[in-house]
Amino acid sequence: MFQKYSNQIVWFTILALSIAVIGCGGGGGGGASGAGGTGVGAATAPRVISTVPDNNATSVPSNRKITATFSTAMDAATITNSTFTLADVNGSVTGTVAYYGKIAVFTPDTNLTAGLHTATITTGAKNLAGTALAANKVWTFTVGGAPDTTAPDVNATSPIDLAVGVPVNRNITATFNEHMDPADFNTTTFILTTASGTPVAGVVSYIGTTATFNPTNDLAITTDYNATITTGVKDLAGNAMLVNKVWTFQTGVAVAAGPDPVNLGTAGNFVLLSKAGISTTGVTSITGDIGVSPIDATAFTGFTNYAVDGSNTFATADEVIGGGKLYAANYAAPTPAYLTTAISDMEIAFTDAAGRTNPTATELGAGNISGLTIVPGLYKWGTGVLITGAGVTLNGGANDVWIFQIAQDLTVNSGAIITLAGGAQAKNIFWQVSGQTALGTTVQFKGNILSQTLISLNTGATLQGRTLAQTAVTLNANTITAP
Repeated sequence: MFQKYSNQIVWFTILALSIAVIGCGGGGGGGASGAGGTGVGAATAPRVISTVPDNNATSVPSNRKITATFSTAMDAATITNSTFTLADVNGSVTGTVAYYGKIAVFTPDTNLTAGLHTATITTGAKNLAGTALAANKVWTFTVGGAPDTTAPDVNATSPIDLAVGVPVNRNITATFNEHMDPADFNTTTFILTTASGTPVAGVVSYIGTTATFNPTNDLAITTDYNATITTGVKDLAGNAMLVNKVWTFQTGVAVAAGPDPVNLGTAGNFVLLSKAGISTTGVTSITGDIGVSPIDATAFTGFTNYAVDGSNTFATADEVIGGGKLYAANYAAPTPAYLTTAISDMEIAFTDAAGRTNPTATELGAGNISGLTIVPGLYKWGTGVLITGAGVTLNGGANDVWIFQIAQDLTVNSGAIITLAGGAQAKNIFWQVSGQTALGTTVQFKGNILSQTLISLNTGATLQGRTLAQTAVTLNANTITAP
């Protein structure tokens, strides 16, 4: 991703065993976002981090293209009909293979037949450094649904429509309600202009369910802009949007500090999202939707007055308040597909956060950041991170971003408080944890936790943010609110 610093000086002072980090970061300084950076070292084997359809998916529409998203940019010359294949019970399925950004697309020559299909990406697929997949990626799905004829739509944008005071150095994004065909996204289908119609130069990319317009230069201050997604974009079944999506915003005078935020895609619709289950004990209060997939509703445990809605698409429980819903993979359509997309977006967001480059600091506090005041930026540890009862302060503006890359566990001791200063907002804080996350009793935590394993909140801990876990989430008398 193009790095935008707006001629700011990025500086920081780190004293050994100090109690503060003081400085100011330039916008976009944390490295690539979305479909940008490679996300892995040259010698690291690339991985397939998500597929459409998902492994073991059922009732897949017969007119759907097949996609695989990689953890890093790949050598397009190695993504071919010999390295990306599809078969049904009768043998090979013919089609065309193409590659866009980080996404490989298999387009069948005709609609798929009903029944089991097996997709394979072989170790012949290599990244730009020439490193191959460590093993073949194989997944299966069952075709049985009617052809998909539903038009896609944009369900979220950044900035939002009619936003004012937008930082001049941030990307423009649109998140769809389903996976789209990456071939359709370019500067003729995702357009940014001033209110007077002057085109803005930039680069368009697509990954997960999110399209990104990355302006070549910072936007002008206090200027009105129009963003447009045209009906030239289609979903993986070839359905176009019914009308153009148009939204407007006005820039301010500020340059946002820190890296571009991690785009959560449809995973951002959930305050709790888990692949293995969500359990609770004690008096818990959750404001927002929660979901589990691919596991079914039996993975919701400890919820009182749990009741499935008459539509069989969601459930309610006493602990999920404010109109929040519980979604599980075994509920009626469209819930399974909605959750599959959200889980895919969660995994892509984790990989994006883990792959950001050019950190503001590495091994800050030797892994113990207790008592520090940390300015916006990208922070990286090859170890775990500890926050004791002394807590930590994140000091920055309302549009500034923090990304914490943690190679092992995140441990927050009882009584610790994450304090936000200077207007900092929880929605702009991302804790990427490759191990597990444990919040002690009465902890007051802020930010979005993207954890590769367990996220546990002990008695009385509160969270203003999200828990997005690739295994389980366990709660004990907690209060959780979406940022």
